[in-house]
Amino acid sequence: MSPKNLQELLDTAGNTVELLRNSQLGAYIYPVVPSEFTNFRREVIAWRDTAVLYDQSHHMHNIFISGPDALKLITDTGINSTAKFPVDTAKQFVPVSPEGGVIGDGILFRDAEEEFTFVGRAPVANWLLYKGSQGYNVDMVLDPRSPSRPYGKAVTRKVWRFQIQGPNAWPVIEKLNGEPLEQVKFFRMGWMNIAGEKVRTLRHGMAGAPGLEIWGPYESYDKIRDAILEAGREFGLEPCGARAYSCNTLESGWIPSPLPAIYTAPELRGYREWLGADSYEATNAIAGSFLSDKIEDYYTNPWELGYGSFVKFDHDFVGRDALEAIDGATQRRKVTLAWHAEDLGKVLTSPLGDGPGYQFFDLPNANFGSSNFDSVVDSGGKVVGLSMFTGYSANERAGLSLATVDPDVPIGAEVRVVWGEPDGGSRKTTVQRHEQIAVRAVVSPAPYSKVVQESYHAGWRSLA
Repeated sequence: MSPKNLQELLDTAGNTVELLRNSQLGAYIYPVVPSEFTNFRREVIAWRDTAVLYDQSHHMHNIFISGPDALKLITDTGINSTAKFPVDTAKQFVPVSPEGGVIGDGILFRDAEEEFTFVGRAPVANWLLYKGSQGYNVDMVLDPRSPSRPYGKAVTRKVWRFQIQGPNAWPVIEKLNGEPLEQVKFFRMGWMNIAGEKVRTLRHGMAGAPGLEIWGPYESYDKIRDAILEAGREFGLEPCGARAYSCNTLESGWIPSPLPAIYTAPELRGYREWLGADSYEATNAIAGSFLSDKIEDYYTNPWELGYGSFVKFDHDFVGRDALEAIDGATQRRKVTLAWHAEDLGKVLTSPLGDGPGYQFFDLPNANFGSSNFDSVVDSGGKVVGLSMFTGYSANERAGLSLATVDPDVPIGAEVRVVWGEPDGGSRKTTVQRHEQIAVRAVVSPAPYSKVVQESYHAGWRSLA
């Protein structure tokens, strides 16, 4: 009999690492949005030099949470303090497991006193849906991400979601609005007018300059998008395709898909029995050169991901006891690894000729799993960190990795990223037989971009 839930699947598989390393899920896909409108280099450069329209309508889950216990649910599950969470503001919401491992993160909007919207990936969405069903007086409506492969079938969401970003973003925004618009504080919500429609806004800054995230009912998608592109033409605004979109995280320093730390805690057995055998957590693909038999070695805590400042012990929450036992100063910290150009060149040219074949480095996003873990080693071969998101930035003209490294590894140190999986590679569909190569890299700040370091609101994306 086939497993009916995640727990049965884990029990059948025996080794969780082996199960996830050989997942047949395939490559991660940013759905529906075209791969490129011009070319990914031009689109990446636009958010640094002019302006860009990000279409975020399809790749994240939305959960609409309402009811008397909505705030209690959020307080009980997040490391964040909710002591100050006014209506019309947003937070980056981070839940952890009872063992203290990060489940994921996302943006939580407070729309009204008892109404919230969560926008993020499946692990946190699933966790909130499960916890909300455990005795809380809440209503929860899931608007799942669009299918990765719609095969020409119509795709609709409850809301569209765009961002207008870049140094020319605000002139575009004010032209659309028809009058000046106040630049409210970071992560404050408001309203603006576009093509006769009143739409919600969130002050953001993904490209290192004042910009807005905006959203509204999906029925007005075409009308709003067309109006933005028309207004932005004179300011050099470019639509951003799915291929370029992931490059932003390399420059801004957000590690987007840590492995959800839900596979081991005895307290979460009921949750694993609630999750389907085809859920994200069951099919999630681990990739990379780091190999351990213990799935716990793939978990990350808030300090490793740069979320240490979010941890507030002014409330009870799942995982509080575990986090209180951790000394944040001794944890690995988030950095950017700047790959050596000559070594990266060897990887990029390895498909040519008869030389050694390395794991394929796709451009601009080189990740070949859902959760990526490449060993970062020092000159003596000791593992001093994990590279977790890798690709190429056209703005920096460099191969970059977002990584966590031991606290005694200084900025400026040269390390090596072991690229490729051991023993010729796993059975994932994204992997063909290959050799490993140790790529030189320089430990650099996260975020790597000086523009972002100097422009972002203080927090997880600001330079430590």
